[in-house]
Amino acid sequence: MGYKASTAKLAANVIAPAVYREQKNAIEIQNKILRYLIRHAAQTDFGRQHNFSSIKTYADFKAAVKINDYEDLKDYIELIADGKENVLWKGKPLYFCKSSGTTSGTKYIPVTDLQIKEMIRAARNSLMLYVAEIANADFFDHKMIFLQGSPELEMHGKIPCGRLSGIVAHHVPFYAIANRMPSFETNCIDDWEEKVDAIARETLNERMSLISGIPPWVVMYFEKLKQLSGKQFIKDVFPDFKVFAYGGVNYEPYRQQIEELVGFKIDSVETYPASEGFIAYQDKQKEAGLLLNINGGIFYEFVKADEMFAENPARISLADVQLGVNYALILNTTAGLFGYSIGDTVKFVSKNPYRILVTGRVKHFISAFGEHVIGEEVELALLNAMRETKAGVTEFTVAPQVNPKEGLPYHEWFVEFSKAPVNQKDFAEIADRVLQQKNSYYKDLRAGNILQQLIITPVKPNTFIDYMKRHGKLGGQNKVPRLTNDRNIADALNGQV
Repeated sequence: MGYKASTAKLAANVIAPAVYREQKNAIEIQNKILRYLIRHAAQTDFGRQHNFSSIKTYADFKAAVKINDYEDLKDYIELIADGKENVLWKGKPLYFCKSSGTTSGTKYIPVTDLQIKEMIRAARNSLMLYVAEIANADFFDHKMIFLQGSPELEMHGKIPCGRLSGIVAHHVPFYAIANRMPSFETNCIDDWEEKVDAIARETLNERMSLISGIPPWVVMYFEKLKQLSGKQFIKDVFPDFKVFAYGGVNYEPYRQQIEELVGFKIDSVETYPASEGFIAYQDKQKEAGLLLNINGGIFYEFVKADEMFAENPARISLADVQLGVNYALILNTTAGLFGYSIGDTVKFVSKNPYRILVTGRVKHFISAFGEHVIGEEVELALLNAMRETKAGVTEFTVAPQVNPKEGLPYHEWFVEFSKAPVNQKDFAEIADRVLQQKNSYYKDLRAGNILQQLIITPVKPNTFIDYMKRHGKLGGQNKVPRLTNDRNIADALNGQV
């Protein structure tokens, strides 16, 4: 065991117990964070307009601050871009983080120095808890690769801006810089396919031990490595490869394909970073859920997902969450985002400690007939169908077909198979059966002959990569929406069947 591994193991034995002690005091810590946020934003434009100086309780806060989305805060954001200080938070943010919007186009999320520090601490903690669990830190002695967006920044008004992973690349701790790959120059390549090729060539002969990235883009990297090396498995290219760190999408639909590429069942560490803050990370290999980052400068609120679009949806704090309920996630942060809906839905699977599953997106669902099918349900149905038919899936998306040329309406699943099922009919029947088991509304619509069984539409290899490329969203933090309530993506894919 080298010096870095030895140091990491000692650090893990201190950090892991401290994290779990915080979990024991989660409610107290959350209340303290809310008081801190209100106090430090009281003299900002937002704080004065919302009478922060008069807020004494959480009930006062909810009465003063409504749920906001990006459109609600856009005017404040543009004041910041113009150079105005003390708008949402004290002073000015270090950066704007660019992320994709729907109604707003590109969103510019303020990122402060405090947030950067908390993001780095949370990322460190995720690895330290893994080390503490497996009692091995040898991967720290070798190279680590992070497949991410370009670190090159541009300006939005008077504030530097870039993608989250690119921003964080400017703040890599000193102890990780020497091990980190790819090089800055390679990371700056704009074209994703060219970048993956360059990364593969740069890392091919290195001792890679940790690989991090969004699963579909890591698959591209692994396939390029196999092509360049002529070897059958990634384990033959990187014998020291021990940990796969990922975030952004559910890993399970990709697990089989990645493990087949690697050549063994690789340990994985899931993280849940967002432009607005680092929300959660995996702390156990054999327990479901991600540990909520309760001491990361974020005060969390929750709204039952099926009430999110009501006129006055009820908001609760961490103290009142229930297990198994699908909640829309609301954040209050040290960048001055208050009552901010990030669009994700989560479900608690444990309250001791607080662990969540990311179940989907508030606006990514199918309810063309009142069924309100969500991402978690579709992914579970897909995984069951894959397992029972021994199929492999590279990527997929689901859309309603409301006006078929013949027969009843249905849900159409566009699936790019890495290994096609022997019998596609069996795959569809299994997925449909599981979806009915998980969603009673869908079951009633099927039983009432309102919907016919879901239909699988296989697409050609690289269909989703080509789709993302055409829309300028190949690579980085971009991912294909799992569900849409319209046919926009479906119609674009129809030519690739």
